[in-house]
Amino acid sequence: MMKVFVGITGASGVIYGVKVLELLRRAGVEIHLSITKTAERVLRLETDYDPAYVKSLAHHFWDEGDMAAPPASGSFGIDAVAVVPCSTKTLAAIANGFTTNLITRAAEVGLKERRRVVLVVRESPLSLVHIRNMELATLAGAIVMPAAPGFYTRPRDIDELVTTFAGRVLDALGIKHSFTPRWGGQARA
Repeated sequence: MMKVFVGITGASGVIYGVKVLELLRRAGVEIHLSITKTAERVLRLETDYDPAYVKSLAHHFWDEGDMAAPPASGSFGIDAVAVVPCSTKTLAAIANGFTTNLITRAAEVGLKERRRVVLVVRESPLSLVHIRNMELATLAGAIVMPAAPGFYTRPRDIDELVTTFAGRVLDALGIKHSFTPRWGGQARA
């Protein structure tokens, strides 16, 4: 079974992290999760989800400060890492190799072990500092995916829009699925 570490940080857009967890669960992936304290606060501000529900989507939940947790070691064998959403603070830490918590450590491990690391950056507009950090992260091997949902599927509501983007995150993680629509040359009527 594929093992994926998901980190949810305090950027706006925590709904993307929740939807990625739901789709990973449906895909039969073993999920390791860490959520920052700020992300829990944003979750309460932006959604009706209870943090306990979000944590229940994972097979293993790790406190953000637990630097002895298995995902902090390359020998543990996480197959991929997704930081959804990825705050610009977390992006800066990952891009510059500065471990601040379990999320940045898991991403660092993913990069050094040459595994897929997907960073869903949620910020706008971007400063040159953000852009340079995205470049550094990309040069280190990360896939930087700004939280920019597509409209080509003509989503009917926010959930459909978020689900389609979350499906693209699974694609970037290398997980085969059929949870979301694919472009076929024309939009839904």
